[in-house]
Amino acid sequence: MINADKILKSIRLTEKSNKLSSNYGQYTFEVFPSATKHTVRAAVEQTFKVSVTRVNIMNRKGKPKKSRRGLPIISSASKRAIVTLKSGDKIELT
Repeated sequence: MINADKILKSIRLTEKSNKLSSNYGQYTFEVFPSATKHTVRAAVEQTFKVSVTRVNIMNRKGKPKKSRRGLPIISSASKRAIVTLKSGDKIELT
């Protein structure tokens, strides 16, 4: 049994992700850095009761910036997963 709380952080709702979900049945999730394709697939299937056909993972690197005091800092890195569902399946976002 997989604990989905340790894998999925949140679902990303942006213009691009809304377009992907309506046209292609793909949903974008923010995931923890330790998540793999297999664990993301199992967590989405268990949480939303859908069939997953494909999972793509993106590692977003933190970007260097400057603080208000002029000191160099790095913004936080993130990991995202784009999940493709079987045709006919849908995740209801309320």
